[in-house]
Amino acid sequence: MKHVRHFTPSLFLSLVHVCLVQANYAPYFFDNGAGSTNGNMALLSLSEDTPVGTYVYTLNGTDPEGDPVTYGLTYEAGSRRYFSVDRNLGNVTLIEELDREKEDEIEVIVSISDGLSTVSEKVRILVTDANDESPEFINTPYIVQVPENTPSGSSIFKIEAVDRDTGSGGSITYFLQNIHANKFTIDRHSGVLRIKTGVTLDYEKSRTHFVVVVAKDGGGKLRGDNKVFSATTTVTVNVEDVQDTPPMFIGTPYYGYVYEDTLAGSEVLTVVALDGDRGKPNSIHYSLVNGSEGSFEISNTTGAISVIKSPNQLKKEVYELKVQASEVSPEGDVSAYAFAMVTIRVVDLNNHPPTFYGENGPQNRFELTMYEHPPEGEILRGLKITVNDSDQGANAKFNLRLVGPGGIFRVVPQTVLNEAQVTIIVENSAAIDYEKFKVLTFKLLAIEVNTPERFSSTADVVIRLLDTNDNVPKFSSDYYIARIPENSPGGSNVVAVTATDPDSGLWGEVKYSIYGTGADLFLIHPSTGIIYTQPWAVLDAEVNSKYNFYVKAEDTDGKYSLAEVFITVLDVNDHSPEFNENIQEKTMIIGSPVKIEAIDQDAEEPNNIVDYSIMQADPANVFDIDQSTGEIKLKSYIRSLDIIHNITKNKDCIWSVVVQAKDRGSPSFSTTAVLKIDITEETLHKGPMAAFLMQTKDNPMKALGVLAGVMGIMVLITIMISTAMFWRNKRSNKIMPVRRIIKKRQTQPSRTVRMEWLKFKRPSNAAEKFVVEDDAQSLQNENSNNNVQVAPVPPAAPVPPPPPALAPSGDASGWRVPTVSGSLTPKFINKQLKKRGHSSAHNAMVSELKMRFEKRNAAIGEPHI
Repeated sequence: MKHVRHFTPSLFLSLVHVCLVQANYAPYFFDNGAGSTNGNMALLSLSEDTPVGTYVYTLNGTDPEGDPVTYGLTYEAGSRRYFSVDRNLGNVTLIEELDREKEDEIEVIVSISDGLSTVSEKVRILVTDANDESPEFINTPYIVQVPENTPSGSSIFKIEAVDRDTGSGGSITYFLQNIHANKFTIDRHSGVLRIKTGVTLDYEKSRTHFVVVVAKDGGGKLRGDNKVFSATTTVTVNVEDVQDTPPMFIGTPYYGYVYEDTLAGSEVLTVVALDGDRGKPNSIHYSLVNGSEGSFEISNTTGAISVIKSPNQLKKEVYELKVQASEVSPEGDVSAYAFAMVTIRVVDLNNHPPTFYGENGPQNRFELTMYEHPPEGEILRGLKITVNDSDQGANAKFNLRLVGPGGIFRVVPQTVLNEAQVTIIVENSAAIDYEKFKVLTFKLLAIEVNTPERFSSTADVVIRLLDTNDNVPKFSSDYYIARIPENSPGGSNVVAVTATDPDSGLWGEVKYSIYGTGADLFLIHPSTGIIYTQPWAVLDAEVNSKYNFYVKAEDTDGKYSLAEVFITVLDVNDHSPEFNENIQEKTMIIGSPVKIEAIDQDAEEPNNIVDYSIMQADPANVFDIDQSTGEIKLKSYIRSLDIIHNITKNKDCIWSVVVQAKDRGSPSFSTTAVLKIDITEETLHKGPMAAFLMQTKDNPMKALGVLAGVMGIMVLITIMISTAMFWRNKRSNKIMPVRRIIKKRQTQPSRTVRMEWLKFKRPSNAAEKFVVEDDAQSLQNENSNNNVQVAPVPPAAPVPPPPPALAPSGDASGWRVPTVSGSLTPKFINKQLKKRGHSSAHNAMVSELKMRFEKRNAAIGEPHI
């Protein structure tokens, strides 16, 4: 009993605890609907413009057992944390700025806990739109090309803008700024840009329009206020020119004056009109429509109006002339025209000088900056000059001219009455050159024409030029000539070419290059223009002494010019004279020289000029040598072999002579050769013919000419004798029958003149090499009447010996006259053979002439009956 009482309190407490644990229930959130501000945040909507730190909701729930609860907020991994919660009170606060355009729904896990159990729920919070975005234009910038003849009301472009807001805040309407001063209109919904109805574009009046377009959204709430956002952009409308504008008169209105002393035919003033279309202007023709009343006329090309009557014949004080300027197309058609009124007064006062005006009043200096080489005929629009003379009539007439560099600009008009707009027109574009004049200064002179006072005024016109790339690099010469020694090493400088480009900046920089078949051995520095040889180049004047190629100078834009380079490789004395053979044999006939020759392979003089000299001979006082030709001959006192035998005991008459060939280069080179000379003597029949043949043996053409002359003389003598005999026989009337003559000639033995020619025998010594035998039979009178003594036939000239055969003859008993070769080099063997062949033909011709000569002498010696 005591035991039971002892354990009863502990067991009771344990049983109570077990009962309590088994009876615990989970907490839960109240669901108060979508519009409530407390509960589990389900279907909560927040505007994106809600400020950070705002209390936006209260989590509210309970525990069935009445235990206190705590609240919590968690997020998916990687999600942004937009809210925080008070664990005990459940108050939810916005801690991150909302942006519907980036995230329009937020998922949050809310939880409630009683300490033992936790309940979590995933809820979705909707972010509602606020008007916080401005419209944005897409595909900017906007540039539109519109022809000037586009009809009014035409659509020319569509502008697009977007707004990321929803509802009215995302709707866009368009409108233009300065709508009343604008030539365009825009559809407020589609953004289509149109030309206003009834409005046309004009290239001549305005070439570019800038249209400011505004895009505005529909407005909406932002942080409690109603906000409207807008954006602007500019549309550039470029007007394209179309041939649609009539001519325009320059310097209107026109006033002219006729003075009392003006002569008929004098020019009063000049009107000027230009084609209103600047693209391809047509030519202008002028004419007077009315108002002249026969007193004035106009030049149809220049627009000069002249008075054709004297002033005392003018009946009106003021003439209003209507001038028409017509555009004439290249085909001769009038495409457009314009009219201008010209007022001409007759006045006679003068008390004001001409005065120049600028945009702000009287001015005597006008300045303009422009690029060089503007198109000819272009007007300098940057100069706003007006000239005025306050006088009336002829006193207000003055001339305008530019004083300065002539022919560059011209001023229009040149003659002014009262007042005119001064126009300066380009006349010579080439003279407006930045490289010549960086600043052009002129004096604009206005001087009265026919007044005694000759009032005048001047204004300075200063034109500053800007540079363009208008020049081509130009060489200092069209060709360059250079020389370089052949032994120059690779990389040697040859010549420097120079080209200049007067343009400024990078346009004036020149780059050099070479090309051509002769340029392989050379290089050029691209900047300095120095031409030098390739590092591996070897120049040889004997192989090629002339090179030519082209050098090119080019600027950065590719403009270039060419020059030609001629290079001569100078010869250097690097070759020695060379004989064909070091030991040579020659046969010398007394009285005739022998010749040696050495060749120097150098290309130019004096390196290839050879001088000859005898270095050694024994005895030394026997031979002379020609320094230039190399001909060796005996001393003048040696005329026979006997003299030679007296000089030396060498009976075979063979000398060895050491000959030197030396060039004239610096340094000089020389070569020696041994020449063995066999001296012999030529023996012929003593007589004039033999002497003649001896003298002309080296010039057979001379012998042929002399023989032809002798034959001509003999023919003339024969004709004279025949004529004399004919007249003698005619007087004596002694004519023999032909038959008797023929018979006599047949029975009579033929008369011949025999002459043994040179019979050559092998001599026993040098003096007996030539032997001449001449056997002739005396002629007898064989005429039929035997009473006429015929003169003996004159001795005939001996025929030259036949030329020696080139090939050795098989006849061992014959003996040839030794000959001397005219050259020692094998290069001239063909020429020697040709000369020998020519000599053979010549000797054969001489022999034939000799035979004819003998026959003619025999015919002369026959008696005539």
